[in-house]
Amino acid sequence: MGTGSSTADHLRAALDGPWRDIREQARKELADERFAGDPTLDYKAARARVLEQMRELAARDYAKRGFGLEAGGLADPGGAVTALEMVAYADLSLWVKSGVQWGLFGGAVENLGTERHREYLKKLITLDLLGCFAMTESGHGSDVASLETTATYDPDTQEFVIHTPTPSARKDYIGGAAEHARMAAVFAQLITQGESKGVHCFLVPIRDEQGADLPGVTTSDDGLKGGLLGVDNGRIVFDHVRVPREALLNRYADVAPDGSYSSPIENPSRRFFTTLGTLVRGRISVGGAAAAGARVALSIAVRYALQRRQFSDPDSGEEVVLMDYRMHQRRLLPLVAKSYAYAFAQNDLVRRMHLVQSGQDLDPGAQRALEKRAAGLKVAQTRHATRAIQECREACGGAGYLTENRLVTLKADTDVFTTFEGDNVVLTQLVAKELLTAYSDEVRDLDTMGWVRFAATMAGDVVRKRSGVRQLIQTLRDRGGESVDEADISRRDVQLSLFADREDYLVRTAAHRLRARAEETGPFEAFNNAQDHILAAGSAHIDRLVLEAFIEGIGDIEDPEARQLAEDLCDLFVFTVLEENSAWFIMHRFMSVERAKAVRRGVNELVDRLRPHALTLVEGMGVPEEMLNAALLHDASVYQRS
Repeated sequence: MGTGSSTADHLRAALDGPWRDIREQARKELADERFAGDPTLDYKAARARVLEQMRELAARDYAKRGFGLEAGGLADPGGAVTALEMVAYADLSLWVKSGVQWGLFGGAVENLGTERHREYLKKLITLDLLGCFAMTESGHGSDVASLETTATYDPDTQEFVIHTPTPSARKDYIGGAAEHARMAAVFAQLITQGESKGVHCFLVPIRDEQGADLPGVTTSDDGLKGGLLGVDNGRIVFDHVRVPREALLNRYADVAPDGSYSSPIENPSRRFFTTLGTLVRGRISVGGAAAAGARVALSIAVRYALQRRQFSDPDSGEEVVLMDYRMHQRRLLPLVAKSYAYAFAQNDLVRRMHLVQSGQDLDPGAQRALEKRAAGLKVAQTRHATRAIQECREACGGAGYLTENRLVTLKADTDVFTTFEGDNVVLTQLVAKELLTAYSDEVRDLDTMGWVRFAATMAGDVVRKRSGVRQLIQTLRDRGGESVDEADISRRDVQLSLFADREDYLVRTAAHRLRARAEETGPFEAFNNAQDHILAAGSAHIDRLVLEAFIEGIGDIEDPEARQLAEDLCDLFVFTVLEENSAWFIMHRFMSVERAKAVRRGVNELVDRLRPHALTLVEGMGVPEEMLNAALLHDASVYQRS
């Protein structure tokens, strides 16, 4: 094994994170061609194939890891998310379908249900019960609290009546609803004793064993989509469908036989967010799968750029390899650096999730912090995937446009990731709201007016006061002191200060802007006027978290060569973010024009330094070559010149 391969092994080990054994096992199992997608199939055949692939996964431990021991699972939530992330290397339709069944439907039953629902868990793990997650409606997706489907309790029969009262209340885009699901986890407004108690989740059978709609249930097919051919997305309409009282997933609220309502969480808003918070694993998984898709695309595009030649060098007369062109390096290598950054950040997020969901982290604020971090990283990783895969497609020219080279399929399959499991704009807003309100228990559940009023009183260097980072990052932060124009921006403490200062400034000035506007207009106008500012604060926060995770990830690399490459990649990540936001830094006098020019030169120097290691870097990302399934990599002879 050459030095490059050894270095790649060390990088891969670092990126594999706490569950590296699961990743290694998955690389061996999923390289089987039975798990690969087949873009030549029509959507009916693709759906059937994915269901059979899921049965293969169910026969192993991919499903069991995510469930508790009492349900026949392995009680390893971090391992479950990691294993399914690896499925994304093989086929994103398989990943989505698996995520709907075991992550969303199964997660709802386990996390929102109680002992009386345990019978369903063992069946859904083995696929003896196929389910779907019926939250989104045609009229409401991001605004879950305003869902229109109703679940009205009838004390005479001790049943809930599930009903679609308006056309916009139709459940829509639901994975599994078009064809395979037999039961739905339905989110609906619970009404009892004439009073609405907000959105709750109910288990509602929708098909019989022969696949026919049950009485009162009408399912239909969403038809062809932009991608994910193997996922049977569909619509569900309910016409006064009756389910027993026990169909309510009652961990956080219950209805007695006489219709009286009870909940261990008195505050309705807190109860709603607690219910949704238990489903955070899905959002974490979406970000991880999107980043995995980007790693596949970059693994293909970089390898192609190391083979393909175009235009002659006038000095030597030889045609130049694409990766030797500066702009090609600039197109791909910063995206490789971001992929490393997000991989480290995802590992850290999954670790935090595992500690919370396995009961090892009992800090009452840990769940809320996890939700904010999950929302932010989902935004960053799905946006990264959209940009990176498109750049890879273009970087491979006409070959990139051929389905046999997989890039267009990756692009189509990941496109929806920016809006499902939370629209990215809404999630960035959620992150920013948490930044403005996470300092006091009293304000966490405020409505828009209360939030604006609180934000108007907030002041101080909030990022540093409550970041809660581990000692390595705090030590680096404390080392700083010079202004950016005096300091060396290749130093980690200076980089951290730049990212934190940007976040500090944006959060504080957003709060001041809300206050000023709120005095003149109502809370909605105040918020709407400052929305661009609020979103910028959320994005800056996400960048800082990712940088911190990158730095901590590097700290675990012992091999000197691998560590130096990771250090250079981290610098490239930082310089790229600074370059992308240079206008902001200059306008707000965090950086001089001269220093901004130095940042641009720094990007050029870094891509030049990393160019000889391009193959090592993509090998280090950990996508097995046999799982890339791109024809352009299998016949290098077409790029050779006689």
